[in-house]
Amino acid sequence: MNYREIYEEWLRNPYFDQEIKKELKGIEGEEKEIEERFYRDLEFGTGGLRGVIGAGTNRMNIYTVRRATQGFGEYLIESVESAKEKGVVIAYDSRHKSPEFAEEAALVLCANGIKAYLFDALRTTPELSFAIRELGCAGGIVVTASHNPPEYNGYKVYGEDGGQLVPEDAEKVIEKIQQIHDYSTVPYLSKREALEKGLLQIIGEEIDQKYIERVKSLVLRPELIHQLGTDLKVIYTPLHGTGNMAVRRVLREAGFENIFVVPEQELPDPNFTTVKSPNPEEHEAFTLALDLTETVKPDVIIGTDPDCDRIGAVVQNKQGDYEILTGNQTGALLIDYILSAMEERKKLPVNGVVVKTIVTSEMGAEIARSYGMATLDTLTGFKFIGEKIKEFEKTGEKEFVFGYEESYGYLAGTFVRDKDAVIAALLICEMAAYYKTKDMTLYDGLLALFEKYGYYQEGLTSITLKGKEGMEKILSILNQLRENTPKSIGDKKVKLLRDYEYRKEYNLFENREEDLTLPQSDVLHFTMEDGSWFCVRPSGTEPKIKIYFSVVGKSLEDAKAQLQVFKYGVMDIIHSML
Repeated sequence: MNYREIYEEWLRNPYFDQEIKKELKGIEGEEKEIEERFYRDLEFGTGGLRGVIGAGTNRMNIYTVRRATQGFGEYLIESVESAKEKGVVIAYDSRHKSPEFAEEAALVLCANGIKAYLFDALRTTPELSFAIRELGCAGGIVVTASHNPPEYNGYKVYGEDGGQLVPEDAEKVIEKIQQIHDYSTVPYLSKREALEKGLLQIIGEEIDQKYIERVKSLVLRPELIHQLGTDLKVIYTPLHGTGNMAVRRVLREAGFENIFVVPEQELPDPNFTTVKSPNPEEHEAFTLALDLTETVKPDVIIGTDPDCDRIGAVVQNKQGDYEILTGNQTGALLIDYILSAMEERKKLPVNGVVVKTIVTSEMGAEIARSYGMATLDTLTGFKFIGEKIKEFEKTGEKEFVFGYEESYGYLAGTFVRDKDAVIAALLICEMAAYYKTKDMTLYDGLLALFEKYGYYQEGLTSITLKGKEGMEKILSILNQLRENTPKSIGDKKVKLLRDYEYRKEYNLFENREEDLTLPQSDVLHFTMEDGSWFCVRPSGTEPKIKIYFSVVGKSLEDAKAQLQVFKYGVMDIIHSML
């Protein structure tokens, strides 16, 4: 059927509820809107579903959630031994429809005979990852759209190791979902029946307690917190999300007493009314937190996104102004702090490894190497870092020490297999206390790292291209860059092109090619003769094309100037293709 026929079917079919039909009748005559809602099924990517809430096959609603859950359930039954008995954990965030979507998913699983553990209220994504491992489940689901705008929601699936499904496994789920053409065939159990049969179990505080204890076990220098826990001042904003209880609890129980929460952003709000975007990567998200600095005078400001897997940090510079650290800068600071503390206690593993993504700064890798620590790159997406932890456990060849990505995601320890802003919040505050004992701010610490390892500067530009036409433009840009590879950007000559779609590295200077070992992905990575680089990729969760940049300068001013010129040169090429 074409999009118009599917639209008519949704209006006629008694399976779909009146609320959905009312919404669809409201767009009657708006042909482009009807096409956008029904021209395809909402794509179940390698991370799961993410889309605008509303009626239609290309929207987030109870029917697309049920269909996706059925496919995931069938995959688990086939792939995981005793999957029905092991069950699935389900968590959800503070977004519109999150509790409803989570319950719908649970009741579809129960109808398939799969036990469902549903959290009693909103919880962080990393706690979901922990709960899978703690309960010995076959998999997990979290209903969240992370830091997307309020009209979005999403649905991520996890394997029994607690990590997001990697592409190979996600493809099997996608195959199952695509076999479901008639939404009304998806089995469904009432909540009452699911509870009576013991298939639905509500969980909460017991898991919280175990998770918090494990997070606290990651403290590296407890004597520091004992010394400065009452003095260190922290402003925290959960940006209306799930982090409020977990972050405050772990900091308080670890010994940090002066935590000032931004009052306007403390409570859950699905509209995120105080911010344009509930994203700690966006400077505007910290406006209200910065307003508090006049009275609090904090040592550090931290902010977490709605599902609390990303965290941003704000610190004071020499001039007394507050600088919002990039994800790369916070990552570099954490690597140096963690490894220095381990070295101090003679606990650096001989086979230790730091794992980062291909769009993450090389500064962290340089720091790791100075401690004799290996570094591995993965494709963009924390699921690939989680996959490496699983691999290390099987082979015993490496010991995971730290994983991070430039988009504000960090992980220490292995009891969680996704980025964890609760863990990162604790380590950032401990690190701030460490520098305070040296009469330094975190910004002073960053400058010291620049002086030692080089003045790295990175940037990211995103271009939003919505809908079917937008996706076509994104693919066109990538194909044009392949077919007409730029030879230089300004005075910087292009030396290497890594094309992850074709899994090839092309050396433009020596006219030779090599195979890449990372999985296939539609990503292009260009390295200049001087080590600068830029990378172009479509976002896996938003209708955007992302362009990453990195340069190394002789001073901070030099690096910033280089970055500006480099970005201008790259974006001039990109815009010419639009």
